Amino acid sequence: MCRIVGIISKETNINNLQAKVTAMCSVLKHGGPDDEGVFIAEDKGLIFGHRRLSIIDLSRNGHQPMADINKKAWITFNGEIYNYPELKDELVKLGAKFNSSSDTEVIIQAYLYWGIASFGKLRGMFAFALYDVQKALTYLVRDTMGIKPLYYNVQGRQLSFASEVKALQEAGIATTVNKNWVIRFLAFGHVPEPETTLVNVLNLPKANFLCWDHNNSSYKISPYNTLSATNYITDIMLAKEAINSKLRATVKRQLISDAPIGVFLSGGVDSSLITLLANQEKQQELKTISIFFNEKAYDERAYQQKVFSKIQGERFTHLVQQQDFENSLSAILLAMDIPTTDGINAWFISKYARQDGVKAVLSGLGADELFGGYPSFHRINYIKYLRSIPTTFLKVVNYWGANQYKRVKYLSNNHANADYLFLRGLFAPEEIADILDCEEKEVYRVLFSGIETPNPGITNQEKAAWFETNMYMQNQLLRDTDVMSMSHGLEVRVPFLDEDFQQTVNSIAPDIRFNNEQPKKILVDAFKDFLPQSIWNRPKMGFSFPLQEWMAQHKEIGAENLYKSKKARNVIKAFKNNKVHWSKAFALYQIQKHA
Repeated sequence: MCRIVGIISKETNINNLQAKVTAMCSVLKHGGPDDEGVFIAEDKGLIFGHRRLSIIDLSRNGHQPMADINKKAWITFNGEIYNYPELKDELVKLGAKFNSSSDTEVIIQAYLYWGIASFGKLRGMFAFALYDVQKALTYLVRDTMGIKPLYYNVQGRQLSFASEVKALQEAGIATTVNKNWVIRFLAFGHVPEPETTLVNVLNLPKANFLCWDHNNSSYKISPYNTLSATNYITDIMLAKEAINSKLRATVKRQLISDAPIGVFLSGGVDSSLITLLANQEKQQELKTISIFFNEKAYDERAYQQKVFSKIQGERFTHLVQQQDFENSLSAILLAMDIPTTDGINAWFISKYARQDGVKAVLSGLGADELFGGYPSFHRINYIKYLRSIPTTFLKVVNYWGANQYKRVKYLSNNHANADYLFLRGLFAPEEIADILDCEEKEVYRVLFSGIETPNPGITNQEKAAWFETNMYMQNQLLRDTDVMSMSHGLEVRVPFLDEDFQQTVNSIAPDIRFNNEQPKKILVDAFKDFLPQSIWNRPKMGFSFPLQEWMAQHKEIGAENLYKSKKARNVIKAFKNNKVHWSKAFALYQIQKHA
């Protein structure tokens, strides 16, 4: 796991370009503390930069940017390829020669032998730039699930890229603020891909590659892989067997590492399951990292202890208190890269994991999206009926209704994103207009005009799964996990997002994959004899912090006079009276800090 940057330009001053790449590398040092490297192809105006976090092949042989023996291709790579041993065996049989035992070199050789078809053979989380010397082409490639980010900027005949937006900004490559990010942020609680906070800085779509032609400074973005459709599994016993066997195989291959590895354990179903499966493979070598609180409503120590009693290895538990939050908030905001209403939990658990001596951890992220673990899987059933209500009546309900009903107004817009905003939106349209002192029609324009309408699925549960995966998880959970973990030089792996496991689960018929009575029932049933009953037979908590209380007592977040608009001040006042969720106050606070 690393941080990558680069510039391809027709600018003749190569020293100026190198200075910008060096500046970007310096900004991203936190994500690659072990090594730094630069590759220059002066005749093409190309410079790759790399900051390394050593996980596979800790020797100097893993240094990047890296080339094959014959210097036909160069790469700067961020991520892990879990099936690289199998791919390497195939390539050796074809005649490929290797200098290292790294997964990075496997990507190069795979491309040299299989071309762009190699991208779809990779199983893992990755973002990389690969320069084909002979063809004078450079590829930017992002993994199938979008676990690793890859931001790019095109200005005239120049392409720049980086693992974080702040690198492009602080190097002076892209500095113009995208004025629409605030509207999107207040609506979604994040800034949806591909947009960022800067003009013309975009996140490369997942499962896509950008091909830059050095001869004419043009580019094209294309999908490299879509998981092939399979026949539905309609037998529930076969479905449970498939989930069990595939997840076990996934966890096993994601434990590959030459550096110390651990697992996040909150005490919920997902993290407990991943911990128990990892323990079967690593036993004494596995380190477990957990957090607990003095606030009883958020404390999961009793459930963590149930899992501890079944595993070997070192167990690290950390008490997080309000003072820790107060002391760390400025560092958390700095790590964010793009504003978000999440990520605080990821920052703390990553900090402790690194302190406990691990460089890579497994996380339970992704199971709720796959198996219906969120309330949205139930709430989505009401959208059909709400959309049948005349718009005029919806506006009346919106006007007179309580705060939780205000988002219903989004449904006056016939767009799939409106369904998502009804389910998970932060502020309603008129609230955003009041906070920003703009017209409500401007809010609708930014949120819906020119935005491609997605096709989220057929059944309500499939739609909810699509929304949770491609909106909430993609733009919030994964992005926050990446930047918060990498701010501490930690790699987070997500077995539930493994390509092969995803394909298996998505091939299960929706009527047995989802259960209206018990969230994630099929996942629990697949491991019922393995997972303690006390872990799954309890109310869902999620990996939550006592932020409602902590933020209300924060000297700045709760300071009404800090906020410019009357609406924002009223929201903060209601928040301090425990009538508004902390995420709204946190969003307003971040906007104020960016002002």
